[in-house]
Amino acid sequence: MRTKSLKKNKINVVTLGCSKNVYDSEVLMGQLKANGKEVVHEEEGNIVVINTCGFINNAKEESVNTILEYVKKKQEGEVDKVFVTGCLSERYKPDLQKEIPDVDQYFGTTELPNLLKVLGADYKHELIGERLTTTPKNYAYLKIAEGCDRPCSFCAIPIMRGKHRSTPIEEIVIEAEKLAAKGVKELILIAQDLTYYGLDIYKKRNLAELLQALIKVEGVEWIRLHYAFPTGFPMDVLEVMKNEPKICNYIDIPLQHISDELLKSMRRGTTKDKTTKLIKEFREAVPDMTIRTTLIVGYPGETEAHFKELKKWVAAMRFERLGCFTYSHEENTHAYNLVDDVPEAVKQERANTIMELQSQISWELNQEKIGKTFKVVIDRKEGDYFVGRTEYDSPDVDNEVLINATKTYLKTGEFATVKITKAADFDLYGEVN
Repeated sequence: MRTKSLKKNKINVVTLGCSKNVYDSEVLMGQLKANGKEVVHEEEGNIVVINTCGFINNAKEESVNTILEYVKKKQEGEVDKVFVTGCLSERYKPDLQKEIPDVDQYFGTTELPNLLKVLGADYKHELIGERLTTTPKNYAYLKIAEGCDRPCSFCAIPIMRGKHRSTPIEEIVIEAEKLAAKGVKELILIAQDLTYYGLDIYKKRNLAELLQALIKVEGVEWIRLHYAFPTGFPMDVLEVMKNEPKICNYIDIPLQHISDELLKSMRRGTTKDKTTKLIKEFREAVPDMTIRTTLIVGYPGETEAHFKELKKWVAAMRFERLGCFTYSHEENTHAYNLVDDVPEAVKQERANTIMELQSQISWELNQEKIGKTFKVVIDRKEGDYFVGRTEYDSPDVDNEVLINATKTYLKTGEFATVKITKAADFDLYGEVN
């Protein structure tokens, strides 16, 4: 009779949470493949590694449910082993071990070598940039730093990810070159905080210098900036963005709120005046810039007056892209000492109000695009449409451009020149020029 030990193991990596987790899963899979292991992403496998998110309540719930789902499969004999890694595991390991003991082992965010060892693999230090990418072939996330030094009251990321650690420019360039060699045309730069990049290793904010190095990578056509912090933003980045066609005129800069009272309580290190001035400076330096931001409603002590101030400000600023979250009361954060006094229904209502307002702003801004021509990258085909994006749109969160596939043939991963013929609040329709 064949024993289990003779069966060839297939490792299934399941990714939950943000783009930083996607990146970490890709690194893990690259290491496993380099060790000769058979590895798949969110497919069938007899060994499962779940890369969890522990950021806010919804994400934690999804992570726990996924762990329970695979533990059940293990109990039913569908999988042999279940391992858990990532932010939830880093933050709640003792609790998880106690509550869900059927998981074979839990690992934190910095325990990749240990996880690999348990999977029968060695951590290979020389594998700079060797990843198994899970995104469409034309774009990839490029993590330029890990951790965060900011003291934001509501955020548990420093607990889960540690202090800010920048990756040296030469290592990031090597990784970018390897991605370009695989056909990646768009690099999406991610970190907990792009603004802080370089301060720890170069003793200065060095994002502009990193961008100057990355634009020299052949094959890369777009470089996109995600998750910049408003306080201390290095303004020389705007000069590079304006003068270098490869740098998308796009920035994701979470602002969270605008009431001075709440900004102070959130420990954001800024004010309404400073934030408004910064956005004005962005638009003056790069008039063509698209700004994406995220806001939090229902933070402890947020009154109806605070919310009205936020709503009025959103209407005045007319952000091209905006997302809104309800406040999540997180243990071991500074804000956990405050009373979570805004009812859940009120939080949700406020978030819906902001998103309805943003939907109208987005619709109005999109109408202005009708008749204009844009360079569009084709991400995928869906039904009767090819679905693409302009440089002003990030994957999964922003506008998409739909092109009738019954009239035009396009290759996914390629660029096309598209004239916009119609626009909705979050979708553009166009024809190839």
